[in-house]
Amino acid sequence: MDDIQIAVIPVAGLGTRLLPATKSQPKEMLPVGKKPVVQYVVEELEGNGIKQILFVTGRNKSSIEDHFDFDYELTRRLREGGKEDLLPELEYERMRMEFFYSRQRRQKGLGDAVLCARHFTQDRPFVVALGDSILGRNASSQVVRQMIRDFVSCQAACVIAVEEVPAAAVGQYGIVKAVGNGSTFEIEDLVEKPSPEEAPSRLAIAARYVFSPAIYEAIAQTLPGKNGEIQLTDAIRLLLKQGEKILGVRLPPGEERYDIGNFESYFEAFLEFALDDPQLGPKLRQRLQELCREDR
Repeated sequence: MDDIQIAVIPVAGLGTRLLPATKSQPKEMLPVGKKPVVQYVVEELEGNGIKQILFVTGRNKSSIEDHFDFDYELTRRLREGGKEDLLPELEYERMRMEFFYSRQRRQKGLGDAVLCARHFTQDRPFVVALGDSILGRNASSQVVRQMIRDFVSCQAACVIAVEEVPAAAVGQYGIVKAVGNGSTFEIEDLVEKPSPEEAPSRLAIAARYVFSPAIYEAIAQTLPGKNGEIQLTDAIRLLLKQGEKILGVRLPPGEERYDIGNFESYFEAFLEFALDDPQLGPKLRQRLQELCREDR
């Protein structure tokens, strides 16, 4: 248990807040800079020691599977066409990871999506990383590795990454009630998308979890909530009621979550990553300054 190497990436959501862009392609495959969102997530997990990934997919998600396959025909065409300079862009295909796929047959919420991984992870602890959220710039985050260390050393049932958000934004996230002010702390309670008045803090769940297998039975006992969906936060609250230890780990200073869940956050993420591009960023920055000076 000292070395958790399994991760589950739920990617079955419909992405309705990003229509029409997501009508025929997964939101996880939308580009941020030069890469699709889910590639950043996978590269981050590889950098945190993960060796096996289970994607929990749904309808119209086959492009995710295609993206992580070896494409020998494309490689051959690039070489024959004198475009060898583009081959490094496909280097991610050689990541030393195994990919597996399961299907969430009905849209019953994040809790149900995690439950779809039960036969894959069995009695082993595992990481859950939401496929529409990037942590840090260019997959550089090491918070999952820290979460795994805390999970093992503190014998927790669950560890959750959190970030502080503005009070006006707490209604968009699951919010935790912390015990103490450290970088790692115990969680006393969780509330899904509370009003600013009801929120126990401004610490929002930041799309990364480490779970013991106990989460599966908790999800199985959790009743559907709004829209008939089984909320993962409700299952975690059940673990708390059963006396299990739940920890929170703050994202380090300077590291933020890029939530590709709506057009506002997507546009901001794309712009930040594009400006950070070593080759094209400086020219783009200059063009943006010109656009901002123009009378529009």
